[in-house]
Amino acid sequence: MPWSARSCSESRAPRGGIDVRSAATTLSSVSQAPEISCPARPAPVPAEPTRLRLLVPALLALAGTLAYGLLGSQQFRNLVAPSWDLGIFTQLLRAYGELRAPIVPIKGDAVNLLGDHFHPQLALLAPVWWIWPSGEALLWTQALLFGISAIPLTRLAIDRLGAGLGTVAGAAYVFSFGLQSAAAVQFHEIALAVPLLAFSLTALLREKVLAAALWAAPLVLVKEDLGLTVAALGLVIALRGREHRPLGALLASWGAAWFVLATFVILPALNTAGQYDYTDNLGSPLEVVWPPVKWLTVLMLLALAGGIGARSPLIWLMVPTLAWRFTGTVEFYWDWYWHYNAVLMPIALAALLDALGDRRTGRATAWLRRDAPLPPRPVRTAAVTLCAAVTLVLGPQMPVLDVLRPQQWEPTWRAEPAQAALEAVPDDAVLAADITLLAQAVPDHDVQWLHGPNDRVPDCVLGDWYAFSWNSMPPDDLAVWAQQRWGAEYRAVFDEGGFTVACRA
Repeated sequence: MPWSARSCSESRAPRGGIDVRSAATTLSSVSQAPEISCPARPAPVPAEPTRLRLLVPALLALAGTLAYGLLGSQQFRNLVAPSWDLGIFTQLLRAYGELRAPIVPIKGDAVNLLGDHFHPQLALLAPVWWIWPSGEALLWTQALLFGISAIPLTRLAIDRLGAGLGTVAGAAYVFSFGLQSAAAVQFHEIALAVPLLAFSLTALLREKVLAAALWAAPLVLVKEDLGLTVAALGLVIALRGREHRPLGALLASWGAAWFVLATFVILPALNTAGQYDYTDNLGSPLEVVWPPVKWLTVLMLLALAGGIGARSPLIWLMVPTLAWRFTGTVEFYWDWYWHYNAVLMPIALAALLDALGDRRTGRATAWLRRDAPLPPRPVRTAAVTLCAAVTLVLGPQMPVLDVLRPQQWEPTWRAEPAQAALEAVPDDAVLAADITLLAQAVPDHDVQWLHGPNDRVPDCVLGDWYAFSWNSMPPDDLAVWAQQRWGAEYRAVFDEGGFTVACRA
């Protein structure tokens, strides 16, 4: 082949040294060949010190765990109950801890929670109940899972962006609005999905495709809709190259199959009504773009991805979650504030890191191109700054700052009456409780919700006049209300601090 047609790599000397006779022939040909120039390779970037790569992610993980764990303890002790979910999952945890089926009377008589959402992986948390039988333990468990998820992503950010920008990106992630909002509304099953996604996407960006698939596969056992996210990841892997197509196709099939099986077979089979409970929450696809709060959520997610993250195919992993949320008729689904955005946080940061590329190789990803030029330093800085700005702008509205406010740690005036109300109920009694003390009552009582669809007659009822479930119209006499509700005679045994306990006479 003529010299001018040879690649630059072919023109370099072999590793073993130079053959003198070959060199002489080459020099003769060079004198007759036109001069060519080889494209400059990116200058090698020294790796960050190992201690830094280990220390910074660990510190951010510890900071996130402590912040979210302390927030959970603060809420638990101050009787903050945004919904009945913590009570529900505490009751599920107790069932798994006692090696029973996840029957959760808070949702209704004989309700198996695996017929509500498909989350069998929560059974792995049974040892938590053995160690600390309390709803507060679930809050710390979620905090730990969120903190752990920051380790692989922050380490990858430091490797790709350097210590400064990498640390900023990791901090923006661990205190992102999706994780803070999820912590503020207390425990949900998606806590298990966050670290799985973080490890999977990190492995993918490190070209460990099999590991990425193995980390993603268990997501189908966290919640039924995550099967679609796994399927989307399988498609992304399949499009990365011919050698990855079989694995990508297998992962996509795995995710799609579990979504169909869980949603249309398992959940209706275990549901007391024989159906998937959330089908009625879906509206028309034509409503997906309205109201404008949905666009605000999308803009916040893109901003967390530094804007440039939209260039990465990983950004498409958000579509399954956003699709069911935005076609839903429940307003909580649309907003940036609740737990539904938590699973999108690892995706946003991974998309950002993918689009910004690796400074060590000089290559980035732009849609299906894996060899796009590295964005200039100012662009990389601006993208990480935008990512951090989302967290900083929302900072005053974010609940984690309550951990730093001394007044938030002062015991509420209702703490003692709440404890006394719980102690007024005999151990192991069937208790119908208001949302305020649902989670606190679970360890010692057989609990159902005061306003739930239960036909079982409770031994005692525990009402909170300040609970939002009364719509500001609590009854004058809880014992009379309970008698009318269940047809049994009750008498008040405790009444203080807004809490009333009435037990069967």
